[in-house]
Amino acid sequence: MLIPYHLLEAETLTRLIEDFVTRDGTDNGDETPLATRVERVRRALDKGEAVIIYDPDSSQCQLALKRDVPKEWLED
Repeated sequence: MLIPYHLLEAETLTRLIEDFVTRDGTDNGDETPLATRVERVRRALDKGEAVIIYDPDSSQCQLALKRDVPKEWLED
């Protein structure tokens, strides 16, 4: 299930993005400041290049590039 990012409270969205950009394997040696990485994700969400996926079975949210999401999820 896709969750429109603008429906999340600002602080919740920030925590979700920070969790995503600080996960193991996401920095690949990148020394970019956290605030810059968070802003990049926000821009990707604004542009519709990234989406928030919610899995009701596990109650987990994750961020993904829109191009990596199954097309049928985007039609709902």
